[in-house]
Amino acid sequence: MNDWFKIDRVDNETYIISEYRHWEETHCYLLNGSERSLLIDTGLGICDIHEQIAKLTDKPIVSIATHIHWDHIGGHKYFPDFYAHENELTWLGGGFPLTIEQIRGMVVDRCDLPEGYDVNNYELFQGQPTKVLKGDELIDIGGRSVQIVHTPGHSPGHMCFWEKERGYLFTGDLVYKDTLFAYFPSTDPEAYLNSLERISALPVKQVFPAHHTLNIEPEILFRMRDALRQLQDEGKLHHGSGTYDYGDWAIWL
Repeated sequence: MNDWFKIDRVDNETYIISEYRHWEETHCYLLNGSERSLLIDTGLGICDIHEQIAKLTDKPIVSIATHIHWDHIGGHKYFPDFYAHENELTWLGGGFPLTIEQIRGMVVDRCDLPEGYDVNNYELFQGQPTKVLKGDELIDIGGRSVQIVHTPGHSPGHMCFWEKERGYLFTGDLVYKDTLFAYFPSTDPEAYLNSLERISALPVKQVFPAHHTLNIEPEILFRMRDALRQLQDEGKLHHGSGTYDYGDWAIWL
């Protein structure tokens, strides 16, 4: 299982922990401060991400998911100090809209599982956060401050994380290069556009997505915003209108 995770360093205090053996190619991010470390998303939960994090920090760790979907909270079981947005607390207490059988099906879908791994043992993380977020909070980890940006659309409690001093924006499932999902009943296409309006106004220097290629430039924020503006103008920004392909990304409404 040692090759399940791939670690890349962004700078001396920032790391990417990726799971490339699943088709979603999930990325988690470790931000080390002088007092604490912040772990943004904990991945699929198929292998123990804590073993990897322990190699990269000796500070107390607080984990925070961009949103409460199975592929972003799988490793929360290793980090009892975690934060969550108030709009998704029911999903942490048994109210997630998919069954465990559906989730297990997505775990094995196009996935090179570790030898001997039994997907029947996979469980959706449930728990009570140590802090409930509303949006716009500032998290200080010692010499580094990260702003919570509530960005609903993909999910009601979705959050992006903005580190102004470095120009880093961690976008979760709101922005990445592939097909963006905004067709589930729990998604909101109009809110998606509003969230893109908000983050595209930030002076972003580097975008860090939760899935797929890490080769992603801030200009994509404007292209996505403008595309959804156009869909809105054409009366297409709603569930069931279709999938729209823009070359290096698409959106399924």
